[in-house]
Amino acid sequence: MLKLSDYPVAIARTAQAIAELDYELSALRQVISAFECKADLIVGNDANLKNDTQRKARRFALLQVNQEYQKAQELSAKLATEKTNAVAHLEYLRNQFSVAKLEARLMIAQQLSGLEVREFAGF
Repeated sequence: MLKLSDYPVAIARTAQAIAELDYELSALRQVISAFECKADLIVGNDANLKNDTQRKARRFALLQVNQEYQKAQELSAKLATEKTNAVAHLEYLRNQFSVAKLEARLMIAQQLSGLEVREFAGF
């Protein structure tokens, strides 16, 4: 359990990690999009493909054999999972911080009420 003063730093670090994952995912989406555009270009220039179903099948086949595309897709899934876990951790930290603040306030209130009782009783 963190000290009350440690939560803001932990929350900021986790938020920064999420931002970095977002950046990596964005860059990876651009790479994936480039592979898909290249496959679309190849399919679009293939006169042997007679209809949309054949073009979709050829595009799918091109992307399936592209090892770099497959690795990029796997990395994208991995990063998306990491981001989901980081977001969950961020929410956990925020909730823990809220609880820690409430507990600190309760302790202060109990100390103050104990002081008032002692003053009232003349101690």
